[in-house]
Amino acid sequence: MLTQTTEKYQEVLEFAETRYKQNPDWVTFFREVLGVDGAARKTFPTFDELTAFEQSEQFDRIQKLLVKLREKRPSADTESEPTRVITVRLPKSMHESLRTEAHDLRTSMNKLCISKLLQVIGEEMIPNERATGGSPSPASTPSTPLSGGHSSTHSPSLGLRPHQPTQVGVSSPYGQQLQPTSSGLPPFKPSQPRF
Repeated sequence: MLTQTTEKYQEVLEFAETRYKQNPDWVTFFREVLGVDGAARKTFPTFDELTAFEQSEQFDRIQKLLVKLREKRPSADTESEPTRVITVRLPKSMHESLRTEAHDLRTSMNKLCISKLLQVIGEEMIPNERATGGSPSPASTPSTPLSGGHSSTHSPSLGLRPHQPTQVGVSSPYGQQLQPTSSGLPPFKPSQPRF
């Protein structure tokens, strides 16, 4: 017998599968299923409910559908949603590791980084700046929202700040290299959307 929670998980999965069959681009699918105004967030509005859903088999199935759409139509339709750029400061060794991993996987760094950002990580994997009494450094503060203006608290904050940080310009899905930008957004707040 299905519990009420499991039934909700199944409802979101069924919505995702129905939407998948309509062959949308992956950005539209993400926005409508997992985005800030998507089916998952509407069904699981609290942090704890959403976190529990993200550990379910149904969420894993949705992630696989998303990967299939990215394979089918790797370049999202520019009219479906504008792109945004983030600047990430990371150690040179980490940058080299990402570049090598992308090469080994025969993909772009942009696609690799998006794939990593789409993965779910637990809170225990994100350094808590408040535990040490310090304030978040610019290196660990999102500088620009992801995906059409939605901030991401889902990706790990490195908490590392080398003396000469490397700024990484992220390529858009349309092939051109985007230059790093900065904006005057307020510091990260745990209450911001996870996607």
